[in-house]
Amino acid sequence: MVSLRYHPSWFSVAPMMDWTDNHFRTLARLISKHAWLYTEMIAAETIVFQKGDLNRFLAYGPEQHPIVLQIGGSNLDNLAKATQLADPYGYDEINFNCGCPSPRVAGHGCFGVRLMLDPKFVAEAMSVIAANTDVPVSVKCRIGVDDHDSYYELCDFIYKVSSQSPTRHFIIHSRKALLNGLTPAENRKIPPLKYEYYYALLRDFPDLQFTINGGIQTIDEVNAARTEGAHGVMLGRAAYSNPWQTLGHVDSLVYGAPRSDLTRRQVLEQYQIYGDSVLGKYGQKPSVRDVVKPLLGLFHSEPGNALWKRNVDSAFQHCTTIKSLLEETLVAIPDFVLDSPVGVAPSGCTEAFANSKSLLPPPYITTEKEIMYA
Repeated sequence: MVSLRYHPSWFSVAPMMDWTDNHFRTLARLISKHAWLYTEMIAAETIVFQKGDLNRFLAYGPEQHPIVLQIGGSNLDNLAKATQLADPYGYDEINFNCGCPSPRVAGHGCFGVRLMLDPKFVAEAMSVIAANTDVPVSVKCRIGVDDHDSYYELCDFIYKVSSQSPTRHFIIHSRKALLNGLTPAENRKIPPLKYEYYYALLRDFPDLQFTINGGIQTIDEVNAARTEGAHGVMLGRAAYSNPWQTLGHVDSLVYGAPRSDLTRRQVLEQYQIYGDSVLGKYGQKPSVRDVVKPLLGLFHSEPGNALWKRNVDSAFQHCTTIKSLLEETLVAIPDFVLDSPVGVAPSGCTEAFANSKSLLPPPYITTEKEIMYA
């Protein structure tokens, strides 16, 4: 059987600040063995200036492979040092954040989607990162920034970064970002999705790998995007808020593995052992609340879910272990919910991917590109 290490990331869970921490990734891997997992974005400066406490930021269990480290930053020296420090941890890929819709700030504070306006710097950053690791590197970006949102400008960014650095994999969030007037949360919803830009990139850059991201909620939609040619599909909050009905179908419906008979009770038994082993590992952190947080979507839309969450909220006030909290609160969840394997995958809106192919913008052509491929 071909190893999934370095395998094209057919399905991945997006890097999400304050969400895709070690606890969530542990839960995710208990449910899906094949999904690619991303860390939260970690600033290069954090890695460099906390090098005496690196395990707190970079350590993870070996079962979390395949796993990608996402780095953010705008200082080439710090990006180089951060990559050097992170490399021994054995991540399967290192990703550079050019998609976070952070406010426009000056000097070395610029990072995230603002960097899409400077593809020359991004190419330099990717070259520096690649020079300090032996694993593949990738960029996560949007389709545009503010008024710089034409397909040509997106292609110009992709072309310059890929031709001037070793970058061959781009994760494309199919919305542009508006840096003034919208919060990061609004930037995930308000700018319209343009999947046609993603599919046009597949046409115009056949030698590169592209993962589609943005607005995708179900495995049904994941497979619809792949049917239309997507190299890989990335889900964000849908995987976090409803992990059982998303991650629970990844291995069988995306990767073709045999259907699992795993139950939520079994997942919780394993997660409880992990959770109690890490409580207070770094002083007061992680707390019971930190470790239990990823579990709050496990019974999404199931009978007893609302009561269970209320019980958990109360239990935070006095429970000092994950085991005691689960024993006290799980009485709210019926046995048939706890002991049933994952059911039928939810349906989704699948037409958008096929429809987008009728909206493709004109092919990207530049004189420089024509010369290169002449």
